[in-house]
Amino acid sequence: MDGFIDRTNGGMTELRVHGVSGTPPAGILNHPTPRLVAGDGITGFYRRWWASGRPSGEHPDVPGVRRREAYAWGYLTSGGRTIALWLLLLPFSLANLSYFMLPRPVGGARLRHAAEAAQRLFALLLTGTFVGAVTRASVDLIGWQCTAAGRACTLDTAPVWVNWLGALWGEEPSRRLAVTALVPLLVVVLLWWIARRTWQRDENTPPPPDGRPATGVLLARPRLWHGGPPVWRLRVVHVSFSIASIGVAVSGPFAATTRGLVLVVANAVVQVAAAVLVLLPSIARRLDPAGGRRTPPALSFACHVLRVAAPVVFLATAGVALAGMPAAVPGTSVWRLPGVGIGTFQLALTIALGLFLLVATAGLARMDRRARRGKRQPGEQPGERPAMGGMATWFVLMVAAGAANVLALGVLFWTASFFGVPGIAAAREPVGRKLFLDDQVWWTAALVPLLALGLAAVAGVLWLIRKGQAVLLARDLKAYYTERDDAEAVGRIWALAALTDRAGLVLGVLTGIGAAGSAVVTVIYGLRLFTPDGGVAGLLATIGSWVMVAVVVGLVLVGRRTYRDRRLRRTIGILWDISTFWPRAVHPLAPPCYTERVVPELLSRVGRLAATERDQVVLSGHSQGSVIAAALVLQLGSEQRARVRLLTHGSPLRRLYASFFPAYFGAPGLNAVREAVTWCNLYRMSDPIGGPAFRRVDPPSGGQPDGVDQFCWDPRLPAPGEPLPEAEWHSGYWLDPVYDEALNRLITVKPAA
Repeated sequence: MDGFIDRTNGGMTELRVHGVSGTPPAGILNHPTPRLVAGDGITGFYRRWWASGRPSGEHPDVPGVRRREAYAWGYLTSGGRTIALWLLLLPFSLANLSYFMLPRPVGGARLRHAAEAAQRLFALLLTGTFVGAVTRASVDLIGWQCTAAGRACTLDTAPVWVNWLGALWGEEPSRRLAVTALVPLLVVVLLWWIARRTWQRDENTPPPPDGRPATGVLLARPRLWHGGPPVWRLRVVHVSFSIASIGVAVSGPFAATTRGLVLVVANAVVQVAAAVLVLLPSIARRLDPAGGRRTPPALSFACHVLRVAAPVVFLATAGVALAGMPAAVPGTSVWRLPGVGIGTFQLALTIALGLFLLVATAGLARMDRRARRGKRQPGEQPGERPAMGGMATWFVLMVAAGAANVLALGVLFWTASFFGVPGIAAAREPVGRKLFLDDQVWWTAALVPLLALGLAAVAGVLWLIRKGQAVLLARDLKAYYTERDDAEAVGRIWALAALTDRAGLVLGVLTGIGAAGSAVVTVIYGLRLFTPDGGVAGLLATIGSWVMVAVVVGLVLVGRRTYRDRRLRRTIGILWDISTFWPRAVHPLAPPCYTERVVPELLSRVGRLAATERDQVVLSGHSQGSVIAAALVLQLGSEQRARVRLLTHGSPLRRLYASFFPAYFGAPGLNAVREAVTWCNLYRMSDPIGGPAFRRVDPPSGGQPDGVDQFCWDPRLPAPGEPLPEAEWHSGYWLDPVYDEALNRLITVKPAA
């Protein structure tokens, strides 16, 4: 037989789990010819194939004795071509992230449940913002304004594929609206299809039937990675709400008529029903596979009714509109699609939810701080606290809202620029080729340059912080890097990596500018103080509109290239490696959670590799792989934990996850991991992502060993007269000699080769 590959499971297995960017199996195994031994092309387990036959030596694979195996999961976030469409869904992912950042203090259950319900409703409104932008661009700017008699799309210079609407039904707006409503409907269908396909593939992976009860810290609960039914229910609610919002846009201009009013009410009832359902705790409740609890039958019935009612009402709306509605309705105008206050109401509701979540999050964070002061957890350092004082969940949710609005307004400005000239509603005359947008849209655009200035100011502050920190580090490093200016060079490297700890500063400043600016804009627009059609305000609004159009066009171009270029998909996939670790808890149309497939697959694999007391598995997780491995060990039964060791490197567990997700990865969660398995964590000060799991133990800090963390010099200490080696930063841990030393210490099964 040509070549050799070990397919046995007994003995010691070093199971490597890669981090972000979808490292290929050859890179994980440090071997040119990996072969798939379990799994499929999306996620799989790989081993080394030896072309020259069975190898010999200390590290090569020996059947029944030892082996190196790689688990590759990167295709889930960077392999499929549909990742190009995920770029537009970033606000939805951020909404899910914010849910898991919410503080969970003891005694704050009622307030937390109210905040979680508000987050689900806020996520529903984010879907409304996304779909509403496409609806406004298609139904309002094109269907109502541009294709009306004598407007821009009826001119000879207009594209043929919209010109015919004006030529055929220039005086019949209802028919134009019915046709243009197909565009947002297709967008909703596409979102539904992508979400359903990934839900079937990734979120319905059955967990191993061990029947383990839900005990211990939050990260150890099996229901966290068992979200098939709740994600289905949330998807029904979001899709129904979106379809009904399109129906309101089509029927709203004719609400003064009997037929129009009936259709408006019918679509509004669907939206209200969706909003009520999303507030119910059971809609998103995850149940433990072995818990015996069931979803209330009435809730499932309501979801089934809603999923039928929404398309039926929309079809009725479109059918009546195509049949023809009155051409002239009292209260309508040529410059603006009249509605029934739905858009204004949703805006007011979004603002109210944002304020409530600000107060609720502040209350929960305060309760959490009191609990921490009262009882410090083992492993928790003095002065340690969650990122942004426990308020990260609100800030991230506001960033999600800001990103959604930038994309939405970018679509509107691009559409108005492509088919005509964007116009300010306050200056309606003369009409000409103008396509009018509300003053509030222009005011929001004026905030974009202010955000850019804020970002530039933060960048300047970070540069000064890095410069000062580098000087202090260089002074402490003189005793270790003695050649020439090596200490200064290493100090600059370490100081640059330390800027990751300032992420809260950047997030806070940008969110503060956006929130304050939005409040000012709302007041100016509500009181009609003045309009953004001249002076500095007009200039800022114009610049902001160009920037938002550039953002949308840039995303489309990047998405197009991502669809064709697999290497770019791996790069873009880094974003989803980080943001889709968490399940789709509040937004079901976000990119899918890969962990709901990865954790059950790893559980099953570890069970096969460590089936007897003579077997052992060393879980070796790099970067995001270390987070997966930590979540995995808490899902193992007590017998399996005794046969598993944990080796993490470049790990963001404390630096990022414990800071931003303290309820899951705070001191109780990390202590639970340390108590579950023997653990070694390698870290470098040059690593901008990874860090110690508990405390710094590097010589410059004077830290004492804690039994878990181990420091790695980077750049490595040069011998006298040798040049300073290049820094490895976040990569190359598997090739560091310290890695082999740590691995050998963890191995307790020592069979002879």
